[in-house]
Amino acid sequence: MKNVLLLFVALSLLHAENWPQWRGPSLDGSSHEVGLPVKWSTTENITWKLELPSRSGSTPIIWGEFIFLNVADGDNLEFWALDRNDGKVRWKKPLAGGNFKINKHNMSTPSPVTDGKTVWAMTGTGIIKAFEFDGKELWARDVQKDYGKFGLNWGYGSSPLLYKGSLFVQVLHGMKTSDPSYLLKIDGKTGKTTQKVERWTDAKVEAPDAYTTPQLLEYGKNTEIVISGGDYVTGHDPETLKELWRAKVLNPTSFAMNRIIASAVVKDGMIYACSRVKPMVALKAGGKGDITNTHVAWTTSNGPDVPSPVTDGTYLYVTNDRGIVFCFDAKTGAEIYSGQRIAKAIYSASPVLADGKIYITSEEGVTTVLKAGPKFEVIAENTLNDYTLSSPAISDGQIFQRTAAHLYCIGKRKK
Repeated sequence: MKNVLLLFVALSLLHAENWPQWRGPSLDGSSHEVGLPVKWSTTENITWKLELPSRSGSTPIIWGEFIFLNVADGDNLEFWALDRNDGKVRWKKPLAGGNFKINKHNMSTPSPVTDGKTVWAMTGTGIIKAFEFDGKELWARDVQKDYGKFGLNWGYGSSPLLYKGSLFVQVLHGMKTSDPSYLLKIDGKTGKTTQKVERWTDAKVEAPDAYTTPQLLEYGKNTEIVISGGDYVTGHDPETLKELWRAKVLNPTSFAMNRIIASAVVKDGMIYACSRVKPMVALKAGGKGDITNTHVAWTTSNGPDVPSPVTDGTYLYVTNDRGIVFCFDAKTGAEIYSGQRIAKAIYSASPVLADGKIYITSEEGVTTVLKAGPKFEVIAENTLNDYTLSSPAISDGQIFQRTAAHLYCIGKRKK
């Protein structure tokens, strides 16, 4: 009986996860959660909802009994901590002034990140702050004050990556500055920069700009930080930030406006790097130096523009910003199905893969639920009737969906 109980507890822990950063516990948009909600509306299957002052591309992050949000409220940028059980605000802290809207997004776009003890928030204005879970501020940084103004055409939108207590922050820009792009390693406890490297590119005009987020590549005994944008994909040593390899694969026609929004996805020793729709390139891990001609596994012209792809290692799913879905063999690039439109709408949120399903949310607030696997099959369509940029987050059997006006907690929590 004791062994059965231990097995039950182990399985429960396996399928009940936190969502500690943008794109979830594995940084790839996937979750091991099961028994997730399939159908909902603004009134059906809603556990609670919290009113919000404005839109945001930032994803809510969840750890235990806490939900954390970057929030834009007029000219101000704030950081909110919520009780995940009822959605009530536990505390609010100021991040920065100077918020502004540019195109679709504002300066609340970067998603926070946590290790379960400390939570770090970054704004599109370059402010980074660290907080304890009770709201105590530990330190604050101003990246633009330290290293110069951001020079992206559409404002800064990358989220920090957390690895072994350090934050990895990329600034890939060039449209509105002659300053070089760079990568920072910031000590999570003190806020001090421990490493900084310039990231060279020969991209021109807007092509140096990237709104991507650094990714973590682990294969064998190796760990690398992957940066995608500015016409190149590069791999860096997480200790020194030294560049280990690079591939010039993201802009073969040297298109001057080839800014990149969709982040790369890393899975099972493969790097799926996005460009401005075409090409999307699958790279094999393990390269050194220039790997442009040695480590490309496959390419396709049917990549995304804004939403990042998602994969389980067997299939790679792509949603473009017009709501057309493609499924590829993740290892070979063979099209399993292609050109399947789920709605005549615009898509900015990245899809989430969990419980044998793919959750894809449009800017109109409609989440289409697809069956994962080699056959295109729509299971459900759910509408929240509100403008939506943020990707869904999943934790303890619930889906958290942020719209311009509300944060929704969908479904019942698994205890």
